[in-house]
Formats: sequence, structure tokens, C-alpha cells
Amino acid sequence: MRVDLSLYLVTDPELCAERGLEETVVAAVRGGVTLVQLRDKHASDAELVPVARRLKTALAGSGVPLLINDRLEVALASGADGLHIGQDDGEVDDARAALGADAILGLSVQTPEQLTRINAAKLDYLGLGPVFATPSKRDHAQPLGFDGLAELAGASPLPTVAIGGLKAEHAEAVRRAGADGLAVISAICGMPDPEAAARCFRRGTSPGFPRR
Repeated sequence: MRVDLSLYLVTDPELCAERGLEETVVAAVRGGVTLVQLRDKHASDAELVPVARRLKTALAGSGVPLLINDRLEVALASGADGLHIGQDDGEVDDARAALGADAILGLSVQTPEQLTRINAAKLDYLGLGPVFATPSKRDHAQPLGFDGLAELAGASPLPTVAIGGLKAEHAEAVRRAGADGLAVISAICGMPDPEAAARCFRRGTSPGFPRR
């Protein structure tokens, strides 16, 4: 399935807490977010399913798909549009078999060696990163920088989205590196106006307000 990766929002439960998850996401979508991933490393599957369902309802009619991070059972139970998994989050073949041919399935890739092992026929896109070190994921791999991003994006047989410490002013450099879009957490969820922050990414300009 072809998916618009140009501005990919990954949610953070703490950063979204003050405004509320649904309100944060809907505002960001108004600002130009094209894909949303629900990510919560601490909630149980049982806790996350109703959250995913509410978010799916909030996105109805927007044309923006909802993916679930790592949790295959949550994706299936909530009726989400797909799943994103990391290198240690289960097998791509198993996820595709469970989700079906029409779901969106993405995989994180950090190294050229990992890239050589992907089953491109079962995937829709790759998440490449981290480009920079980020507090959103403290156990991340060695940052790629833009040169490493360009190496992976250039070798990828699939569309790619860059992730890891990216800000609006990096948008043009990400495009020059060959990635199809940027995935963002704190630079949208952690801002007082997620809609305006998303618009800044679409323009490639730095927002003029502080993080919360």
C-alpha cells in the first residue's frame, strides 16, 4: 500500500497528557500530519485498545491512517490501519499474515546490514534512524546523521521516513538525503500548539514558541 510519509506523527503519552491525546493528534492533522502512530511503551494491551479505538474515531474522515507501535494484538483489536515494528518486535512475515494484505506495515532499520535482511514484499515502508540522539528513546542505536540517512535511503527498495531528534528546520535536509518524510514526536507533541508546529514542518521553518 502506498502511504504518505511526508509528516509522520508518533505520539507520546506524557507529552500529549496536558492537551489530551485525541486533541493533540487532531490539531496536528489540521496542521498537515499525514500519518499517525500510537506509541505507548508502558500501557498494557488491554489499556491501549480503547485508546486506539478513540483515536481511530477521532481521525475518521481525515484520510490519515492510524498505525500502532509494536503491539500486533492492539492493532488487530482496535481496527487500526496498520502496525510499525522494530527489529526486536516480532517477525515481519507473522505480522503481515495476521494483518492481511491491505494493512500498512512498517519496520525500523538502523544499519545497512539490517537493510539487507528485510523482506520488502511484506512491508510498505521503512523507518530510518535515529538521525540524531533523542530523549524519546534512550536505548536507541548510534545516530546516523544525514550522511548515514542518505546511505540507507539510497539503498532502500521501499519508501522511507527519517526519525530521531528531527525539527522543522531539518525538513529540507531530510528530503535532500532521499527520505520520503520525517517522523516526529516531541517537536509536535511537546509544543503548546501542535497545529502550528505541524505547519512549521510543512514549511520547513523553526517554530517561534518554546516547548512545554
